[in-house]
Amino acid sequence: MAVALDDYRWLVSEAAWPWLAIARDAAERHTSVALLSRLRKELSPERSHLVVEQVELRRRACDKFSLANQMFFTRQGLEQATDEAIAANKAARFGAGDDIADLCCGIGGDLVALAQRGPARGVDRDPVAALLAAANAWVHGLAEARCSVVVDDALQVPLRGTAWHCDPDRRAGGRRATRGELFEPPLEAIAGLLDASGRAAIKLAPATDAPARWREAAELEWLGSRGECRQQVAWFGPLARHSGQRSATIVGREGSTRTLVGDASAPLPGPSPVGRFLYEPEAAVLAARLAAVVCHEHGLAPIAAGIAYLTGDKIVVDAALDGFEVCDIMPLDQKQLKAYCRQHRLGRLEIKKRGVDIDPERLRRQIIADGDEESVLIIAPIDGNVRAIVGRRLAGK
Repeated sequence: MAVALDDYRWLVSEAAWPWLAIARDAAERHTSVALLSRLRKELSPERSHLVVEQVELRRRACDKFSLANQMFFTRQGLEQATDEAIAANKAARFGAGDDIADLCCGIGGDLVALAQRGPARGVDRDPVAALLAAANAWVHGLAEARCSVVVDDALQVPLRGTAWHCDPDRRAGGRRATRGELFEPPLEAIAGLLDASGRAAIKLAPATDAPARWREAAELEWLGSRGECRQQVAWFGPLARHSGQRSATIVGREGSTRTLVGDASAPLPGPSPVGRFLYEPEAAVLAARLAAVVCHEHGLAPIAAGIAYLTGDKIVVDAALDGFEVCDIMPLDQKQLKAYCRQHRLGRLEIKKRGVDIDPERLRRQIIADGDEESVLIIAPIDGNVRAIVGRRLAGK
């Protein structure tokens, strides 16, 4: 359904507030179809659709934003928006009180955090995104003098003397892209902005290969939260803390951080037999290829070459690692695993795997038993044979 800009202007106005409240309260009692039918008695089809969609997007956004129930989103805008814990961590690199430009600001996830540091101006060529970004700044109590938004081409914005952040569109062609030349604007064009101001942060997909000259001059940081690697950021000039190196930062919900810094070419220790404990590096650590850093820091080793499960005989409490106490090691045999689950009353079973072609959910359904006990099954090749390691999650994460 094509929705006009005027309908979005209505959505962020006081006129839509009663309808958003009605839809929010009714969402749990009615299907979307029934709710749309009710709204269409007094609203246009386009505005009815926007209201119902906004209630759904606000519900989905609660993991990202504490004020999600008051903010405004599009589907793509929510998917691409930086969550507030990561945005606050990024904004902290900028000087307090600095003038900051947020290019390709989308619905304003990073913009709001930047404006809480100093005067910030958002720029986006999409008038709907710019409208919603301005509304979300207002939701966060940011006056226009503190946080302004304009519709413009990011490549035409004057940047001399200004610190800036850029989040190029990675779905310009309709599908998620990781190659920089497919971004909009493409990385080559964005690189030209560095000549105007070298105080820059450029958001990339976790799997994007940064240009060679960026790898030499910038700090490449992978940021993770809620168990996933969310983005990669290329930091330039004084915003880079470790120029020419890689870092991985895990951001907790409450804003706590754990950062590893190192060289992706550093070798891992040789494989080791499975010890008392097994550890899985967080996704951001793996994306940054910094597993060797955490191995050397804690005296861990992989259980097999090329397999990112690490082992050791001491408890390690580190936000960069998920830890498991090893209970048993078995062959990957469905009958044996089913009997084991029945014997130990394993009614709650999480299955993780690396280096093997299996469907964890299908296997879980085949072997799960009746009972109240809980375990984690970690499946990986060891010494040429696929093994199932039964473990218990360590407390502290």
